[in-house]
Order: sequence, then C-alpha cells, then structure tokens
Amino acid sequence: MMKKYRILLIVVVVIAVGMVSSRAFTPQEESVQAQESRWQQIAEERGLTEDDLVAAAMTYTPSGVMDEYVMFASGGHSGQVFAIGLPSMRLLRTIGVFTPEPWQGYGFGVGEDVLSGGDIDGQPVRWGDSHHPALSETEGDYDGQFLFINDKANGRIAVIDLRDFETKQIINNPLYLNDHGGAFVTPNTEYVIEGGQYAQPLGDAYAPLDEYQSVYRGMVTFWKFDRDAGRIDPAQSFAMELPPYWQDLCDAGKRVSEGWVFCNSLNTEMATGGIEEGNPPFEAGVSRNTHDFLHAINLDAATAVFEAGNTVEIAGMPVITLDTAIANNLLYLMPESRSPHGIDVAPGGDYMVVSGKLDPHVTIYSFQKIMDAVAAGTSDFDSYGVPILSLESVMEAQVEVGLGPLHTQFDGQGYAYTSLFLDSAVARWSMGAEGYRPQDGWTLQAKVPVQYNVGHIAVAEGDTVSPDGNYLVSLNKWSIDRFFNTGPLLPQNLQLVDISQGGDAMQVIYDLPLTAGEPHYAQIIKADKLQPWDVYPEVGWDPLTQSVDENATQQGEESIVRDGNTVYINMTAVRSHFTPEHVDIQAGDHVVWNITNIERARDATHGFSIPFYGINLSIEPGETVTFEFDATRPGVFAWYCTEFCSALHLEMMGYMTIQP
Repeated sequence: MMKKYRILLIVVVVIAVGMVSSRAFTPQEESVQAQESRWQQIAEERGLTEDDLVAAAMTYTPSGVMDEYVMFASGGHSGQVFAIGLPSMRLLRTIGVFTPEPWQGYGFGVGEDVLSGGDIDGQPVRWGDSHHPALSETEGDYDGQFLFINDKANGRIAVIDLRDFETKQIINNPLYLNDHGGAFVTPNTEYVIEGGQYAQPLGDAYAPLDEYQSVYRGMVTFWKFDRDAGRIDPAQSFAMELPPYWQDLCDAGKRVSEGWVFCNSLNTEMATGGIEEGNPPFEAGVSRNTHDFLHAINLDAATAVFEAGNTVEIAGMPVITLDTAIANNLLYLMPESRSPHGIDVAPGGDYMVVSGKLDPHVTIYSFQKIMDAVAAGTSDFDSYGVPILSLESVMEAQVEVGLGPLHTQFDGQGYAYTSLFLDSAVARWSMGAEGYRPQDGWTLQAKVPVQYNVGHIAVAEGDTVSPDGNYLVSLNKWSIDRFFNTGPLLPQNLQLVDISQGGDAMQVIYDLPLTAGEPHYAQIIKADKLQPWDVYPEVGWDPLTQSVDENATQQGEESIVRDGNTVYINMTAVRSHFTPEHVDIQAGDHVVWNITNIERARDATHGFSIPFYGINLSIEPGETVTFEFDATRPGVFAWYCTEFCSALHLEMMGYMTIQP
C-alpha cells in the first residue's frame, strides 16, 4: 500500500512540473491546475529538479503513515543504538546501551544492574563505542525479537529486547579489552559471535611488546544465547585462540555454509609500531605484505570440541587453544587482499565477499571450493601451523569496483553493493553465478556518488537469506558542506539510496545528519516483523525480568515502611499525582523506593526526578521501577513528573523532607 501511495505521489509531482495545456478548465480543474502551478513555483524558487521532487515523493511519509522498514544503527562513541524509520529517515528512538541515557533514566536510578554487568574487574565502565548491531535470526531471516551490539572499546556485548527496545544485558569478555568482529549471529541465533581486533595476551595479562609473536594472540568468542531467557549464557559459551593477526569483521555462514564462521584480518605482518623508537608507524607496518588472511572456522566442530571439554580455562572462560584448533581441523586461512574491511556472506551462503582497502577489486570465495580445498589438504602453513588454502583453489571471481572498497551487501535480485571509501561512491555489481545473475557475469553494473567517504552500507534485510533490496543506506564518515555549519564538530551523514530499479538507476534520495557519535554500521528490518508492546502486559511489570515483580506496588497498597535505618517507599503514579505525596526521612537513612505506573493507556508515561541525588526515571504504563540511594544531605527536595502527562502535569509532584 505504501509503495502504491508513493508511486502516486511521484506521478503527481512529475505531472506538476511538466504539465502544460492551453484548453479551458472547469472550476475543479482550475483548482488542480493552481495547485500544480504552485508545485512549479516552489520548484523554480528553490531550484529543485525533477529528480529532487521524485526523491521527495519517495521519502515523504505523512503523519500517521508508518515506515516500511526500521533501521538499527550503531551510535558509535555515543555508546547507544538508534532506531530510524525508512524511507522517512525519521529518528524513532535512541536506545540506551553502554552509556547512561537521561531521557529513559537509564543509569540515573534504574539500569545500573544492566550497566554494572559490563564492569571490568570491578571498575565501572560507563562509556562504549558501539559498532555492529545484529538482529536475531530464525532460519537466516530477521525475526524481530532481539538485537545485539558490541562495544569495540571495551570488548563487550549487549542484548536488547525488541518488545520494549531496552537493554537487558551487558556482558564483559574476560579475555579481551577490544573487539571488532561482533556482534554477528548464527542463522538461528544459537551463538552471538564476537571477534577481537588488536592482538593482546588472552585474559588481559601483561606481556612486553617484544614478546608479541610468542605471547600475544587473537581470539573469537561464541556466546551461547538462551532465547527463552533472552540472555547470553556464559556457562555455555567458549572462545577460540587465533594467531596474533588483527581479526577485523566476522560473518556466520548460512544455508550451504551454515555451521561455519568467516573472519577477515589485517596485520599478518605482526607489526607492533613504535614510531618514537624509529620503527615504521602502524599504518605502514601493517600494510607491507601483499595479502592478509581470511579465517574459516568450523563452528560445528568447535562446539563439539568445547562440549568434550577439550579446552583450557583463561580468566574463567573455556578456550580452545590454537594447537587444539589445528589438531581438530577447526581453522583454515586463505589469502585475501591486504588491509581488508568486511567479510560478507551471500544470501545462499555459497559465496563470501572480501574487500581490500588498497585493492580496487572485491574477491569472491566459493564455499564449495573451500570445502574441496579442505578435503584435498595443503602443504602450506603459517608460522603457527595453521593450514593455508591457496587463493587459486578457493576463489570464484574478482570484480573491479573502484577505489577503497570496504563493505558489501546484497539485494535479493542478484546484485551486490560495495562501499568505495576513496571514490566516495557505492558500486552495484552482478553476481554471475547460478541462482543470482549468471546472464550478467561477475561484472560492475553502476556506481552512485555519495558525498565524502563512505564506510559501511546497509541494504533492507541485506544480511539475510532473503534480502529485500529497495533501499540502501550509506553511512558516511565525512559530511563536509552538507549541512549548516555548527562549528568544527560536524554531524555524521547517513544517505538513503533508492536501489529498487535495476541497471544503473540508483539515486540518493535523502540525507540525515546524526549528531550523536559515529553511526558505524546498521541493519534494516521490515517494520511488520517488529511487535513491540504498546504498554507493559500487566501492572507491576519489571522490564529486566519481563515479568510481574512480586514486590511491585499496586493501587491501594502504597506505604512508607521503616526498618532500622532503611526506609522502603512504595508508591504509585497515575495522572496526575503520586501516592504518597510526602516522604519524611532522616539524614543517614538508606532509601529503597519502588514506583509503579498503574496507567493502562498507550503513551501514559510518567517521569520522576529528585534533585541533587541524580535520580531521573521514565516509567512506562504498567512498569515498576526500584531505585536506592543514601540520604546524605538534609533539606527539602521536590520531586515531579518529568513527562508532560496531563493538563495538571505541573501539579504532579511531591516533597521529600530529610531531617538533619
């Protein structure tokens, strides 16, 4: 329905721009002509082309009309995730993840239990660099239930429940303090994959850099996901030791390649930098070799090794050592273009695409050829004894796409799309294999210019076994001159590209400045796959457990109870008052405060804020929240509802008095 609506708009707009007639009009026709003339006038005054008007019609989404897709974009160094509607490019929600988020009160009275799950050795870590969101999958398709996101800066993974778009778990990897090959999921979300990036001693032990090759290692962790609990289960999770190359991105096999995982790498030179000591700088030292290595990991076999107990424990984590991986045929290497960024598995799982930033080609690997090469064996090994399969034995094709290729997505029509960092463009190329576009061969089809340097790209459902195509989003790293200058710090720019037409027809149709960190990567899901709640299922709902809290305050059960120096406040909130409205305690008391929003109407959210003590809450309909603090400062403190909820919103307040 939405597509038909936009097509009608496009027709109207194009007619408005080009329609010329000299015949007499009826009054109704004169009204239409006047409206069309108004379109022409606006277009002329603003210098709009026909393409501009088509783009406007394709993206305009009237109030009350829902977007076809929702894009989950990483928030980069904001530490959060953004939900963005497509094609409107409207920002629908900021999801607090690794960083406290004040609107939702995340980390300002509630959410501390979640945030503290990511503490490292008891050290609170309240900032993260969110990079790669991954939607949960069933049989290789997004199912709209959960979202995972990694923190590159601190080696953590978070779990977001898409019933209420809230973070439920942050888990710290005890082996590593950084990751980049996460988060990615297996086709039925049995595992969440987290690959490391910069090599270090496993378990965060100390070792000098001159012991790099002997002590430093790479790693990949397979976090077992319990879908019923909605949590990662560390007790059923394990890791694999890898050579001390810098593992970059990972992707899970699907369909024919299900049960395998692929990770690319850089710095096979094992450079350690040190320009201040006269050594080559990192950017030169890690780019000297003619190739780096694509890793192929047999996850099914690795799981069997883990379940057999053939692991060692490092920092509490079961680890398959590199020697064990080699002995059990779990790991293979394949040459790839140097300085790669991105390993992307095609919808059928039959091909893997790798781009090297310093090579104008994308290289396509055949899964069947990889299996044949594994069966045939090899006499080539890296310095750690990992078998190397020759490029000639595993490569299907190469396509020259342009300068600085990075990341590839697929559209379900047999086309692939690769971002070109140096060309500032996105290339469309055909996959010339059975089941794709054999009639076109492996050939470049077209390029669409985007403004400045593009990093990752996302296509609607483009990481699944059945991509939709239609839209592509270019996540640009630079956006100079695109928007009003607000000072030296410029917004990151996301551009929506129409890819619904074949051949060379691609058009940038919308620019979205995003002013909260770098949107590194994104995934786009059909909106109708998401089934979020309007209100919580029952009054007294605890979002962390996704069940009714037995200690939730119900209407008529409000109370203030003292137990020694601990005061329990059991409160309800409803338009337009809190019950109780007065709380009188003493300095030195420990306060446990429980509030239930007893509303059942959609969007009847109440806020709650206490000055000085740093408390700010968002309490959605049916929700129960509990927070604690020590009453260290005597005085009079007025709390109030921070969400404008009714005509008497300003009167929805109360007093907490703390006696000296």
